[in-house]
Amino acid sequence: MARFHPLKVTEVRKTIRDAVVVSLEPANDTDFNFTQGQYLTFKQEIEGTEIRRSYSICAGKDDGILQVGIKKVDGGAFSTWANENLAPGMVLDAMPPMGKFYADIDPNQAKNYLGFAGGSGITPVLSIVKTTLAREPDSRFTLVYANRGVNTIMFREELEDLKNNYMGRLNVIHILESDAQDIELFKGRVDEAKCGALFANWIDIKSVDTAFICGPEPMMLGIAAALKDHGLSEEQIKFELFASSQPGRLPQRETQAVETTKPAEAVVIIDGTGRTVDIAKDQTLLEAALAGGLDAPFACKAGVCSTCKCKVIEGEVEMVSNHALEDYEVEQGFVLSCQSFALTQKVIVDYDQH
Repeated sequence: MARFHPLKVTEVRKTIRDAVVVSLEPANDTDFNFTQGQYLTFKQEIEGTEIRRSYSICAGKDDGILQVGIKKVDGGAFSTWANENLAPGMVLDAMPPMGKFYADIDPNQAKNYLGFAGGSGITPVLSIVKTTLAREPDSRFTLVYANRGVNTIMFREELEDLKNNYMGRLNVIHILESDAQDIELFKGRVDEAKCGALFANWIDIKSVDTAFICGPEPMMLGIAAALKDHGLSEEQIKFELFASSQPGRLPQRETQAVETTKPAEAVVIIDGTGRTVDIAKDQTLLEAALAGGLDAPFACKAGVCSTCKCKVIEGEVEMVSNHALEDYEVEQGFVLSCQSFALTQKVIVDYDQH
């Protein structure tokens, strides 16, 4: 079971006015040996309330450092606190790296990769770009990066440096909503139509082996549709969805709850120990576990990250939203406990299985 570890903050620097890059020193290097594109889940007490948030690692595997990018979000308690208060010497509690937003690296392969990022969605994509270019010397990468304007482009200098270091292997296309661009195609929003125009004029989509998309859901859906229309399969398209764009779990339909006079119950297995908790009407498995005093893992509570993933061993549940698990994982019985409701009087779930 993933547990929180203390990470010492070694550097905090601005990348744009409302975003910081935070460098961290792990207490245990082995626990934080990340894969490009993964994220860290942090917890912090802010004004008496424990807040958990996940932020993507922006460092490459060969950078020799652990870094995350944190963009300030309107009304975001953790992101505001981090941007205004974090300083070198402070300690953050974090879970080891998680996530599957990556493709396996093979130094002998020569592939063409395509990345789409919107705003702070660049953070995991930057890690992927850095690692891929460094470890696959015959591969190429095209990055389409969407922002409101020039002053909102995170890691702008880093991207320019990468283009210079990997001359001819990295192509970066900036799409801006508001600032003037010499090329009309590079203005506006990145949607399905914009992608079609890019594929017709700037990107050889037929040569693309794998595509990565990270950003707000509407943008990602349009891009994914365009990629599929132009021949890419679902297996060739990797997603990472913004937790901040999600409203939380979907409303539970009246017919979903177990209709009995007594509460349903769940046996929750964590660290090899099973404990029984009651599940009240309209409670998710995660809410029931937390209400029962169990240290169940979670972060976004929106079905976006996979921190609260567990396996249903007995009974039936309904998962009302899923932006994190693959189809094969669902077929194997895995669910996101923050989005899952009991359909039977008794449920057994195991957080130790992965």
